[in-house]
Formats: sequence, C-alpha cells, structure tokens
Amino acid sequence: MDADRAEVPHVRQLLGAYVLDALAAGECVRVSRHLQHCDGCAGAYVEVAEASAILGLLNEEDLLE
Repeated sequence: MDADRAEVPHVRQLLGAYVLDALAAGECVRVSRHLQHCDGCAGAYVEVAEASAILGLLNEEDLLE
C-alpha cells in the first residue's frame, strides 16, 4: 500500500457502516478502493471490524453487568 495521499478524501467516517454492510453500493465501492491504497484508513478498518466482531459476541446480560 502507498502512504496516505492528501488529495484523496479519507473514509474513516464511513467505516462503521461499511463493516455492517450498510452503505449504498457506490459508497461501498469507494470505501473498498480507498482501503486498498490508504494505510491509515485500512488500519482503522481493522479496528472497527474487530470491535464489531467482539460486540457481536455479547448478549444483553453481558451489557447489563
């Protein structure tokens, strides 16, 4: 991957929706392409995806403790 390019808008604000498959098709493609070339956003994607996976393991009782 190349270093972050200043001329390309970052997609960090869309990563939560991207991980949850809640983006429109065009936005999904834009995020996917950006992640291929931006180390910073790719790292943030991994963090969001891991957090989402961990939250998926919790049940309501876990959250009330």
